[in-house]
Amino acid sequence: MIRSHQFIKRWSVALLLPLLFVLTPLLGQAQTPESDASAQGTGEASAYPSRLDDPAIGIDEFRLRLLPLTADELKPLAEAWRDNARDATQAVVEQIVQIRDEGAEATEDQKQIRSALVEQRKATFDRYSAVVSSLERKGGDPALVQQLRTYQSAITVEEKANLTATEIMNDVLDWIVSPDGGIQLALRIAVIIGAFLGLLIVARIARSWARGLFARVPNLSKLLHGFLAMMVYWLTIAIGLMIVLAALGVNITPLFALVGGASFIIAFAMQDTLGNLAAGLMIMINRPFDEGDYVTIGGKGGTVRKVSVVSTTINTPDNQVIIIPNSKVWGDVITNVTASDTRRIDMVFGIGYEDSIQKAQKVLESLMSDHPKILSDPEPLIRVNELGESSVNFIVRPWVKAEDYWEVYWDMTAKVKEAFDAHGLTIPFPQTEMRIKGDSTGNMVPTSPR
Repeated sequence: MIRSHQFIKRWSVALLLPLLFVLTPLLGQAQTPESDASAQGTGEASAYPSRLDDPAIGIDEFRLRLLPLTADELKPLAEAWRDNARDATQAVVEQIVQIRDEGAEATEDQKQIRSALVEQRKATFDRYSAVVSSLERKGGDPALVQQLRTYQSAITVEEKANLTATEIMNDVLDWIVSPDGGIQLALRIAVIIGAFLGLLIVARIARSWARGLFARVPNLSKLLHGFLAMMVYWLTIAIGLMIVLAALGVNITPLFALVGGASFIIAFAMQDTLGNLAAGLMIMINRPFDEGDYVTIGGKGGTVRKVSVVSTTINTPDNQVIIIPNSKVWGDVITNVTASDTRRIDMVFGIGYEDSIQKAQKVLESLMSDHPKILSDPEPLIRVNELGESSVNFIVRPWVKAEDYWEVYWDMTAKVKEAFDAHGLTIPFPQTEMRIKGDSTGNMVPTSPR
């Protein structure tokens, strides 16, 4: 008996198992629409955290809670706020219609209600814009983002087009006195102005600090020193302004794109200026001259007063100011007269052919050794250099300090003339001889001069 029951049980299980495998998919298909609808409803309810579609949520808290949301979560949230914007606009429209229907009998309370509804809708639009912007930054569908933004802008444009002049004036006055409107804008402008003035002070402090720091760097020219200090000044202002704008909630990402696009256009339009800029940087890095040096550039000689990123300013000895583009400076021959501590003076003095060379040599050597500003090391060079047409020429090459060059040059020119006169040495000058001889008839015939 027991064995028969066990046999029947085993066969029952064996027969029911295949039946269950067949019926299970059918039962699952029968329940799928209902379960999918339930899951879909649950998914929609939990697509984004609760309270994020509540118009009463604060804007700062709202923006903070948007940070972790993904594009899939932001899409239904943006659509929910679009519905909130529609409802808020509908309330404003109904109130406007009611006020217009009553005309002059409309009470001040009704107008205040309209202003309050407009203010509430503005808060809704702020949250709506925050969601759409977050959706765009996180890779949302561009077509959907554009559609959501177009809906908001269409409401604003069409509503303004259908308002009367009185209603527009009332809206402007309400915006001016609104904490989230004119007052907030005035505060932001005041903050930007105050921040800019503060940045100027900070930038000057940073520039002074940078100058002190760069002054400690050996072999750093004054030109590069001033350029680096200027770069620190403007970078401090630029970075500070970006931080201030970001703190005020301004999206500075498009600003970088704008600067990048404008840079290409500006670079193409200002090729010559950029060439001067590159040449200015090469001058500052390679240091062919520095401020205060006397240079000759392109046939123009003068003392370097200033080198900017695009031009070099020099003062000539007669106090003319010459501004030379850096591209011409770097592309031409540069003679730096005061780069070295010492300079050699090259002078030439001639004596007559009847004068003693040894006597003239001793006079010149005595003058060189007696002058207090002529250096003994290296020794002055005095040699007979040329037998000219009218004179025997000496080259005289004493060495002096760079700052004493012209003083010694002019002093020695005068002293040599006085010394030659005192010792009976002549300084010849070009002369012309004319010889006249007579012909066979006794007439005088001039010959060619020589």
